[in-house]
Amino acid sequence: MGRRGKLLRGAQRTADEDVFTPTVAEFLGPTPDAPVDTIMEQVSADGRRAHPEVIPVEAPSPVKRARISTQQSAERVTWNADPLPFEPEGLNGERYDMDLGGFFMPKPAKRAKKAFKPSDQVLYDFRPLRDEYLAELIRLDGCGDASEDHCPTPGCDATPTIRCTQCFGGMLYCSTCCREMHSLNPLHVIERWNGIFFERASLKELGLRVQLGHAGCSHPQPGHKNFVVLDVGGIHEVAVDFCGCEREADIGLHRTQLLRRRWFPATHDDPRTAITFRLLDVYHTQTLQAKTTAYDYYTTLEKLVAGAGQALPRRYREFLRVTRLYRHLLMLKRGGRGHSSRGVSGTTAGELAIRCPACPRPEVNLPEGWEDAPPESRFLYVIFLALDACFRLKRRLVSSDLRDPGLGTGWAYFVEPGPYREYLLTVTDQEEMSTCSGLAALDYANTKFSRGYSVTGPTGVGDLQKGERYANMDYVFASLLRWINSCLRKIVSYDIVCQWFKKLVERLRNLPSLIRLHIILEFFKFVIPKMHIHAHTLLCQLFFSLNYLPGAGQTDGEGIERPWANLGGVATSTREMGPGSRHDILDDHFGSWNWWKLVGIAALIRKRLDNAKRERVVQEDSFNAFTAEQKERVPGWEKMVSDFEHDPAGNANPYEVKTSALKEADVRLRLAEGEAASVQRGVPALHDVSPSTFIFAGLDLEEEQRRLRVQVALKKAGTTSQKIDIIAMRRKLSRGIARFRKLQATYTPGALQALSRRPAAPEEVPEDTPLMLPSALTKRERDAGCIAAVHHVEVLARDAQCSEALMKLRNQLHIKSRFFTYKELHARHQGANTRARNLVARNESKIRLHSEKYQAAWEALWLLAEKDASKVGWRKLRREDVRTMEDPEELSKRQAQRKRQAQRHREKLQRMMQEGECLDPSELDSDVDVDERMEEDADDEMVVNSAENVREVSWIWLGAGKTGTDAELEDALRIEWTKARARCRRWKEEVLLLEEEYRRVLVSFEYEAGRWEARAKEIKVGVVEVGFAQGAIAYALKQAAVYRDLATRATVTMTEIHQGRGRKRLAGAGSARAPGDDESDSDEDEDSDEDGDGDGDGENGGGAASEDEGDE
Repeated sequence: MGRRGKLLRGAQRTADEDVFTPTVAEFLGPTPDAPVDTIMEQVSADGRRAHPEVIPVEAPSPVKRARISTQQSAERVTWNADPLPFEPEGLNGERYDMDLGGFFMPKPAKRAKKAFKPSDQVLYDFRPLRDEYLAELIRLDGCGDASEDHCPTPGCDATPTIRCTQCFGGMLYCSTCCREMHSLNPLHVIERWNGIFFERASLKELGLRVQLGHAGCSHPQPGHKNFVVLDVGGIHEVAVDFCGCEREADIGLHRTQLLRRRWFPATHDDPRTAITFRLLDVYHTQTLQAKTTAYDYYTTLEKLVAGAGQALPRRYREFLRVTRLYRHLLMLKRGGRGHSSRGVSGTTAGELAIRCPACPRPEVNLPEGWEDAPPESRFLYVIFLALDACFRLKRRLVSSDLRDPGLGTGWAYFVEPGPYREYLLTVTDQEEMSTCSGLAALDYANTKFSRGYSVTGPTGVGDLQKGERYANMDYVFASLLRWINSCLRKIVSYDIVCQWFKKLVERLRNLPSLIRLHIILEFFKFVIPKMHIHAHTLLCQLFFSLNYLPGAGQTDGEGIERPWANLGGVATSTREMGPGSRHDILDDHFGSWNWWKLVGIAALIRKRLDNAKRERVVQEDSFNAFTAEQKERVPGWEKMVSDFEHDPAGNANPYEVKTSALKEADVRLRLAEGEAASVQRGVPALHDVSPSTFIFAGLDLEEEQRRLRVQVALKKAGTTSQKIDIIAMRRKLSRGIARFRKLQATYTPGALQALSRRPAAPEEVPEDTPLMLPSALTKRERDAGCIAAVHHVEVLARDAQCSEALMKLRNQLHIKSRFFTYKELHARHQGANTRARNLVARNESKIRLHSEKYQAAWEALWLLAEKDASKVGWRKLRREDVRTMEDPEELSKRQAQRKRQAQRHREKLQRMMQEGECLDPSELDSDVDVDERMEEDADDEMVVNSAENVREVSWIWLGAGKTGTDAELEDALRIEWTKARARCRRWKEEVLLLEEEYRRVLVSFEYEAGRWEARAKEIKVGVVEVGFAQGAIAYALKQAAVYRDLATRATVTMTEIHQGRGRKRLAGAGSARAPGDDESDSDEDEDSDEDGDGDGDGENGGGAASEDEGDE
């Protein structure tokens, strides 16, 4: 066929469209003499793709080639610019639709392919240069350009044989010249040319001795003959001389002489090993960022020096000791303890912890009169606290506090160990967990494998011995509150707060005197984090949700989970440590987390503020439109919400779905009371068992049948003991059915007649045996074979079953929505996975039980109503209705995610086509692959199908279950309006909270800068040693400059024009680097080492914060 195009039908065809007519030859297809094509696939240069290439195969005969040439020059399809004067019959009709002809729109001309551009041009250009680079690497193993005849030092004629791998130039020197050149670089790595190749040598072998103390010492004292120094270049044996002349008193002891040369001694007296500050800084940064263990780093040093397994002096224990001492000293230095007249011993509890600059702190970053703020602005001065436990940070029972005491436990983030340990000795086992929560608190609570941590703030971290016992959590919480102003209002998030906050006031009063508190509950609000709350019951979701709490903004309460993820890399190594070293290392990591959070907090606030402003507009428009539609009802709803927010206990919850239906227990009680009243009036009873008891006995048997069917389904692959349990359950059920048959002879003899007419099933099990309640009989059978009004009792009971089963079904679906996410992200090891899997199985069995109970009850009501669904009063529950519910915000986020994934998918296809892949261009406009991939992900999680984005929420979430009443429609409208109002208010609060936090950040930075300037002024110049005074003043003023620089950069971040990810800042916007000074053209600012300690973290380095910013 000539040109092809898009088929147009009927009105879609316009007058100026091209038309063509196919030829008969095109319908018949190619002739036998048509040229034959073959396909050859060529592998791409990177070896990842195969590019097909069509190659025509000419006919072998000259006669055939001539005939084919004649055919190819025959008449082709011709194009006519004028449209046909008629429309072919049947093109748009239902009788005939032919795909082989008609009107076509020619395909648009193909766009020119863009020039191929690799992701990394330098890497792409490297391939043809590999031989050149490899040759240069091999060349370096020889002498290269260096002369082998004479030493390059002027006036030296010795034969050069020594080369330094760290000095620039790579020249060969004689031993004497090399020794003299390295008098100031004693840790360089040198090699000796043996005439064939270079072999490892040392400066000690060349006779180099390192003089400590001062130059020109008249009486040097040799150090240990096997003195070893660890540096980033490897492990070195060094000959050292200490000062032993008359200036020894001023120079100091041997350890002091080493420290002043930036070598850290491994022992205090007669040191034999030292580690350079440079190595300690590099290792400290790597262990904080990359979570490198001490063993891995030390092994790296050994292999760097002895790659072939040569013998080296072993200094691993000394390395462990010194790195622990160094990180502790850095924490003291950055906490200002070296500038205090009280010294290190005067450090108080929590003094070394880094405080969040965005959290409210009276007399630091709050304005004057904040206590008298109007009610509508009080939420700006609320501090958010988060409690949680990290069960991955376990520790084996090795060592003890006596053998391995902490260097500063209690000075930063851990509680004081002594009082905490004494308190726990007075606490017995507690069984306090509730099945309300389905996450880690329930999974690990009260188990011997449940050591972990709770909150992280000043003295806000504590070891857990056996699950999240209230005793541990109470102590840690009270210890944290000591550092927070009692006048501040507090919002406390905890995943089991619905149980923990009960009797909290009483428990806090009974704590030891050190942390005993008398709190006022009016200043506290208790909430459940947004991720954890979905595993709680509906009642908890109404009373502890951050979405409905005034002043919460968009705080998610999950801020404490983020440092737990960061600490996962050290969990394996700290597990084998003693208690003291473990606390020191975790304090350091907590501090590092807090510091880098402090450094990046301005960018975080800016990002969230921009998003909050956009979302605020969307929510306001949606809420205003909704309000305009329901303006007659809004005043009443507004008053209801206002009353509830002022007094939640004394007013109805506007977000709650009200139901007037009775529960089964209520129906049983009312029927029993009615039957007792009839007996008192003298109405004779037909049987000792009343009619209501008879009906409910049948319903109980029906429930047992359902449970047994679920157990059989869950235990198909069970053990022998489980099969015995099922047999016992069936035996018990059979006995119950036999007793029920005797009662049927009195109340429903027609049911026994119907059973007698039923064909016998030889292999029928008890759970499948029909009970033949009144609803299972026809109307004629009920009228003739049942006592009067007995079926009315079943109607009442079934109605109560629908109400109760629907409520329980919603609860279990809420729990299901988060069970699988928890199991995937938090369950570790076989035991925890088994427990989580058992929880999931139990929850699934409950969902099936409640859904089947509702379906059975609805079916019975439908039969009793003569199969008239309008008289049932409840909607029919289908299998597709049993699904979880997501909030509108979650649905919108999922839809946005789908759009982003579709866009990325299209861009990937475009790149592949540009690189020569043979793809169908129509795939660029299709999102099918993305949808299928998202559905697969959703199926794997077993939480919610991706179709939730496009279909309506299941009816089970829209109301109490009744249909067609005005009262229920009113409730549904009220709930949706109040939720829309809450979303609108929370986003408005979020904007105000973020703006207030930005103000507090700037004030906090200035406060810290002022503190360091004050410390500099406190140094008594002329009283203390001159060198110390100069260093102390310099360090304090440098730290003040660091905080002021942070404030400047925060101002730039909050005020600059946002260019989007991947784009450079506008010129003059305060970038930390000049444009064009980075070869990779990255726009991300790197934080330099501003404090000179080599780790680039300014004043502090380490830990997670208990004080959640309001934007988390």
